[in-house]
Amino acid sequence: MKKLALRAYFALALAAVLAIGAFAFTISYFVKADDWVMFSGSPHVYSGANLSVGYVDDRDGTRLLDATDGRTYSDDAQTRAATMHLLGDRYGYIYAPLLGNFADKMIGYDKINGLYTLREEYSTAQLSISAEVQKAALEALNGRRGTIGVYNYQTGEILCAVTSPSYDPDNMPDVESDTTGAYTGVYLNRFFDVTYTPGSIFKLVTAAAAIENIPDIDSQSFQCNGSSIIGGQKIVCEGVHGTIDFKNGLAHSCNNVFGDIAVQVGGKTLERYAKKAGLTEALSCDGYTTAKGSVDLSGADDGDVAWAGIGQYTDQVSAYAFMRFMGVIGGGGEAAEPYLMAKITRGEKTAYEAKTETSSRALKAETAAKLTEYLRNNVATMYGDWQFGGLSVCAKSGTAEREGQTANAMFAGFVLDSSCPVAFVVFVENGGSGSAVAAPMAAKAPALPPSYPSASTPPTPTTSRMTPCRKRATACCLIWAV
Repeated sequence: MKKLALRAYFALALAAVLAIGAFAFTISYFVKADDWVMFSGSPHVYSGANLSVGYVDDRDGTRLLDATDGRTYSDDAQTRAATMHLLGDRYGYIYAPLLGNFADKMIGYDKINGLYTLREEYSTAQLSISAEVQKAALEALNGRRGTIGVYNYQTGEILCAVTSPSYDPDNMPDVESDTTGAYTGVYLNRFFDVTYTPGSIFKLVTAAAAIENIPDIDSQSFQCNGSSIIGGQKIVCEGVHGTIDFKNGLAHSCNNVFGDIAVQVGGKTLERYAKKAGLTEALSCDGYTTAKGSVDLSGADDGDVAWAGIGQYTDQVSAYAFMRFMGVIGGGGEAAEPYLMAKITRGEKTAYEAKTETSSRALKAETAAKLTEYLRNNVATMYGDWQFGGLSVCAKSGTAEREGQTANAMFAGFVLDSSCPVAFVVFVENGGSGSAVAAPMAAKAPALPPSYPSASTPPTPTTSRMTPCRKRATACCLIWAV
């Protein structure tokens, strides 16, 4: 009897262990199954070093990548170079997580059915970008280090996310042996993964904080004699503007005006508005976490706050985040969240389709309206509408000074026309003047044929037609109209 009892206890203990093990495996399966399936050694989903994820097209159906067996890129060398930082190279030097983030949708995997896609049913991913706009933007950068981003702030579609320098993945240069500097930082995605000192484009954050926190900001007058002393520090302006108001202070990008305003607003408020704008957050685009910006004024004196208010001091922002912020202004205080993956189809079935998601409100509608008015004035009076094909462009340039180096050039803005709801950003490292270098780049993209919305039909309006871009329009290039 004792032996039988011991055997019973042992059986019960074994059953308990098995039950616990089965429970643990079930939990582990649902938590880690994705990682197991996507393991780099799995021949079911990998061909060499790359996922066998099917095909990738741009918004117009232009084939960018055949990843069914290795990697076959576009037949056009310029297209290959312009899209490489989004698609990755075949050797893994360029980290491009977009396809990896959607690999389960591409290969037809879920936790219930497993890998159910047959090889003859490879998926096709359609990106929101235009290969033609990508090429035009890369050409505008002309080998200089930097990035150009454009997106539709009503739908969220990213039309352009180019980074330079780049190279043709079918003709990879000897980067390590290069002594010309042409490929310095080529492995970086400057649109998503790099932060920059913003320079004067940050004055838009200071302006927003002033509009909402200084009741008499529009009636104040400021004096610019070329420089001023704030908190014991010399704030130097590029011009001598004399007596000037808030609106014209922004148009002339007067450092004395905005240094004074920044101190009135205060460091904590500046930090808060930079955070509300999304400039100091690590943002997510299609599951990819972007570089986190910074505006840190803890322990800063009035001179430091003044420099921060004009986009210097320790200010750092990413191109992606600032493009999104321009969309927020253009969208009346809120905007669609940007995305790159528009649609994934497998045969006649839709495995994934992007949905427009609106950001949380970052600015009051009346604040966004006033900034829009002032930015429109900037272009009309300072940069010239003639550069932008007659579009109602609202924008601000920036020149970020760096000790011992040529300044970085920036230009950021949006198109006010209802027929072209796009926001854009141009960052050029060592570019010099933002208005002289970066602004013209935003106007160099050529006109494109009517083709939108081939990537995905915007949720609103439900029907749309495309009109060709106007000659020498902004880098957005794609204009749609109801």
